[in-house]
Amino acid sequence: MATPEATATRPPQAGPAEQRRHIVRTARDVFAREGWTHATVETVADEADVAPETVTHYFKDKEQLLLSVLLESAAAVAASLTVIAEEHLVDVVDLEHDLAALGRAWLTPLTSFPEHFAIVRHIGAELDRLPAGVLEMWQTAGPRQARRELARRLRRLADVGLLDIADADHAADRFIQLVAQGVVQRSFHGALKLPDFEVDALITDGVTDFVRLFSPRATP
Repeated sequence: MATPEATATRPPQAGPAEQRRHIVRTARDVFAREGWTHATVETVADEADVAPETVTHYFKDKEQLLLSVLLESAAAVAASLTVIAEEHLVDVVDLEHDLAALGRAWLTPLTSFPEHFAIVRHIGAELDRLPAGVLEMWQTAGPRQARRELARRLRRLADVGLLDIADADHAADRFIQLVAQGVVQRSFHGALKLPDFEVDALITDGVTDFVRLFSPRATP
């Protein structure tokens, strides 16, 4: 039987919400390292220092665990990109300079959320093995949400005459493709660090192309 002294000094056990968060954080690390195919509930349980039954208490199987990890991680990245878009497009003075600054900031989640993008790299290699619906739900929670928020802010630039945009979602998609995607692809979603001069060149060229596409038409 525990003595009063032992009871007083024993650290409190984590509640269900914190235990679930701990399992999700651990599973994120495991999926980032092992991918969907090789990760197991038993590995997650072992690294989280809980019984496998504790993991399956919160998540019925590995598929649900992956989905929870991916959706929560993607939502965090999308929220970060929303803040970045707001901060860099709230007061535009020099359009090309400010869009280039946005492009550089748009890439920071590659290093701020390394486990998430490690999972994304695994997804690219395991598309044919992923559970049905996971890819679509991830796209909705992450990339599409970030694009929608960027579109709203690009629309504001069009409203004040800095850009000529008929479809803000299309413009946001083009910005991501032209300004950020080259770095994302060449760095394999942040796995390789590119030289600063290469990143700057890709962003500068992309912004130039974007502004050329969406610059306001001259008055006849």
